[in-house]
Amino acid sequence: MGNVLDFHVRLAPRPGARDRLLSTLDECGMDRAVVCAGGTIDLDRLSRQLVEGGHVETDADNDAVLDACKDTDGRLVPFFFANPHRPPGAYRERAAEFRGLEVSPAVHGAGLDDPRVADLVAVAADFGHPVYAVCLDRPGARVADLVGLARRYPGVSFVLGHSGIGNIDLYALTLIRDEPNILLETSGGYTCVADAALSRLGADRVVFGSEYPLQHPAVELAKFETLRMTAEQWRRIAWDNAHRLLGEEKP
Repeated sequence: MGNVLDFHVRLAPRPGARDRLLSTLDECGMDRAVVCAGGTIDLDRLSRQLVEGGHVETDADNDAVLDACKDTDGRLVPFFFANPHRPPGAYRERAAEFRGLEVSPAVHGAGLDDPRVADLVAVAADFGHPVYAVCLDRPGARVADLVGLARRYPGVSFVLGHSGIGNIDLYALTLIRDEPNILLETSGGYTCVADAALSRLGADRVVFGSEYPLQHPAVELAKFETLRMTAEQWRRIAWDNAHRLLGEEKP
């Protein structure tokens, strides 16, 4: 399927995690990946928080991400997983070491309308970082709240993770359609959402992601193999758009 940059994988601070990730990329014929910290919250607790609410104040292991990405000649690209319960200076002091920012109301509980999240986005703006965000169906964390945040920071590129909320969020496409600085990352969503994103947003506003290791990249690649799209559309989704977000020239 040509060159692929997976815009969303996770790396937990566990022995052998980096080698398993690199092996999986090779197995799937993928060239590069954007890496965010994993293991910040137990999956059983996360699943409960998704339904019932709640949060943790645990810091993600961003140092483990940096360690994993070094000496890979840019194959692994580190993002900073911010904790809104810490002052934004914690991100600002490290921002030059990373290539982007992630905020997750699902993990840390702070909504996208929270001033602490806005402070983090302001730092991202200063460093030219894209912002990856996960939305939830609760006040302050919905896609409409991401739209509000993106309008406050029109110079920042935002990536709506996991195809919106749930796996059939066509409404998210309607909400972000007129917001040129919001792109959609497609992991988790049904094929119909990826297909609709192509027609409603265009290939320039869609990026491929897998959410490895929770989802095997081969599953997400197969989703796109079923779609009727041109090689040019796939090149933009799998390669060009990610490099534009990272501020890189396309190899």
